[in-house]
Amino acid sequence: MKTDPGTQSWLRAHNDRAALRLLLDHGPLSRAQLGELSGMSKPTARQMVARLERIGLIAPVGQVTGQRGPNAVAYGVRPDSITGVAISMLADGIQAVLVDPTGTEHEVVEISTAGRHRSPAADVTAAVGAACAAAAVRHDSVSVVAIGVQAAVDEAADSLSLTDTLPGWPAQGARAEIEAATGLTVILENDVNLATMAERVMGVAGSAEAFTYLWVGHGIGLGIDLGGVVHRGATGSAGEIGYLETPGSAARLDPDADDFTDLLGGPSMLAVLGREQDSLEHALPLLAERPDLIAGLADRIALALQPTCAVLDPGLVVLGGPTCVAAGASLASQVAERMAATYPGLRVELSGVGDQPVLLGARGLLITTLREQLEARISQSIEMETEGES
Repeated sequence: MKTDPGTQSWLRAHNDRAALRLLLDHGPLSRAQLGELSGMSKPTARQMVARLERIGLIAPVGQVTGQRGPNAVAYGVRPDSITGVAISMLADGIQAVLVDPTGTEHEVVEISTAGRHRSPAADVTAAVGAACAAAAVRHDSVSVVAIGVQAAVDEAADSLSLTDTLPGWPAQGARAEIEAATGLTVILENDVNLATMAERVMGVAGSAEAFTYLWVGHGIGLGIDLGGVVHRGATGSAGEIGYLETPGSAARLDPDADDFTDLLGGPSMLAVLGREQDSLEHALPLLAERPDLIAGLADRIALALQPTCAVLDPGLVVLGGPTCVAAGASLASQVAERMAATYPGLRVELSGVGDQPVLLGARGLLITTLREQLEARISQSIEMETEGES
């Protein structure tokens, strides 16, 4: 049954959704405060609170002090009413964090994949379990996971391509396998696309009309944001510039580089740093002590950006990923200098979202999804009440 606009049931659902949004935006509120913010009468505010509490979406969380008269009960959205888990699949491990609709910060957990049986269902089940344990939240409160993978993701075909970091994951049907095994809703997304989303919301690209995000780490990739929408291409492969062949001019930087991953990826950076036997994570801090190496990195990045800028002509390029973050702000300024002759209006900025942009992007997706699911619960509850009354 669907409630019709203008009916009493539709009005109740509309009011309850408005109350829920106010509690999510403002935090705990008393019934009087909720009435003032929503413009509803005190009796209507009491009814909204009663309905939301009855279906388990809100609960008393304390008292409002500092007002005249008796202290009023403050109500807040229950963070355990419905939750999700943000997951980042790394080359040698898994990062995960619980996400709730209130946006509370929870501990990020890291799981080593060494020696583990690998499959989409096994990896995600382990990540969800670890994230729930760290946050002391019931496993059965999780309804959705958002997973960042180092692969091109074709959502419509449920396929993964251009990846060598997901052992045990099939090229076809990974999302369906996870959903069948766990019963969860699954969002699979390219990791650089998630980092691009995080940069738009909480990084340096908030006011940009459009921008590109260059990730440099073990591999390289490009996120393309056009007016706040990530461009994925027909099969999810947009931005996979690591597979582009290098031009002849790259020979002066690295005569053995056949593609841009060879030029900028983890093995090439370890060679430049003289730490071929080390891990990239352990070696990258050395960049900050070597301005000559940062200058060489700027040369390589400027070369890699040429085809992107020629096709997209972005106003802003954001440099992210472990290698760029380790090099620091001077890298961005040096890349801008090298690009200025051809693209004089181009801004180049270092990422502003820290060292876990993939998880942040997945977390943002989940908060939006969880809030939509809470509102759907309100509508379902009202429909059930209406059916019971008829």
